[in-house]
Amino acid sequence: MRETRAKLLVLATMLMAMAAVLGYAFLQQRAARALATATDPDLWAALFPRQHASFSQTRIDTGRTAYGGSTPYDKLEANPFRRRAWAGHPFELEYRASRGHYWAQIDQRESRRTKERDQPAACIHCHAAEAPALVAEFGWDGFHRHRYDDLRDRLAHGSSCADCHAPGGMELRVNRTAFVRAMERAGRGEELAQAGPAAMRSFVCAQCHAEYYFSAPLQELVFPWDEGLRLEDIERYYDERGFHDWIHAETGAPLVKIQHPEFEMHSTGLHASLGVSCADCHMPREAGEGGLVTDHWIRSPLTNAKASCLGCHQGGEQALIERSVAVQRRTVTLLAEAEEALADLMDAIVAAKEGGVGTEGLEASRRAHRAAQMRWDFVDAENSTGFHSPREAARLLEDAAEIAREGATAAREATGGDR
Repeated sequence: MRETRAKLLVLATMLMAMAAVLGYAFLQQRAARALATATDPDLWAALFPRQHASFSQTRIDTGRTAYGGSTPYDKLEANPFRRRAWAGHPFELEYRASRGHYWAQIDQRESRRTKERDQPAACIHCHAAEAPALVAEFGWDGFHRHRYDDLRDRLAHGSSCADCHAPGGMELRVNRTAFVRAMERAGRGEELAQAGPAAMRSFVCAQCHAEYYFSAPLQELVFPWDEGLRLEDIERYYDERGFHDWIHAETGAPLVKIQHPEFEMHSTGLHASLGVSCADCHMPREAGEGGLVTDHWIRSPLTNAKASCLGCHQGGEQALIERSVAVQRRTVTLLAEAEEALADLMDAIVAAKEGGVGTEGLEASRRAHRAAQMRWDFVDAENSTGFHSPREAARLLEDAAEIAREGATAAREATGGDR
């Protein structure tokens, strides 16, 4: 692997040097084609130094800042309710804040969830640049017949340049099979096939920043979009298939663990309705030597609000930051209210079980636990803290609290009447 990497680096560097001297665009394209299978982002540095330099910022330990950073922190310690919400699920072992794309495979490999629990190969799909090559080698079904540990030693890089760019012309592309299949099942295959650069600036992100589950019997990675992208659409999809990720250790409810539904939440928000893509905010174009270049230090827009926001918004950088933070603070308040109602629901179900209430008597409360927690988790797992779609986040959390309260009432009524 090291020898191949070195050869690719030498080839790309030589071709770029020739291109610089001779000015031949086709030599640049030939150099890019030489990297068609390169998963190491460092191999792209000679061709695209400014983009590589900004991407490499995610490697630097910036510590915990107000809007993220590259130092992981324990989100279970930050909010102990999460550990209880996921009792019996691998997430109760460890849940750390997301870091930059460079860390995607490192953090997965070092997670207690992969070290202490057997996990399917499907986990690799979005966390390793080697995933497309492994799918090509084994086939889609064959890939899913493996476990994560079977392929662990073949993984070296998180997200890389080739995950989003087609070597040669460097056009944006999608190369994750689960996303393509989901779009086709949802009747959006033609939309994806004909997508222009603006749409692709969201689609390349959506191929990983989305809700998913592992479908039996292969534990195949599937995006549950057949019914639509809203929470109720996804909930209906799961309910129709009788799917659950695990049985809650305290309540016995069959629950779904929601995973980072950024694309789904963004699609319900104002920015999406105006045609604003993910990259417009998270990867703004900035001027420099050689003209405008897309910033590849993908992070919260609030760390670079001048470039990310002021191209469209007026009012000044600090005012925009304050407005954004106000949205997130309201979301945090609603999250806490939903968590309080969910904790009360869990307490009521546990008390009912201890009081001798059987499965039938707890059915309504367990359904409420499933529905309420799915709504809470849809917002809690989504990485914008409500900003991508403030009204949708508020609606879901208010519904979560109300459903949880109704479930707690049903459990207490069952405790009093089912002896």
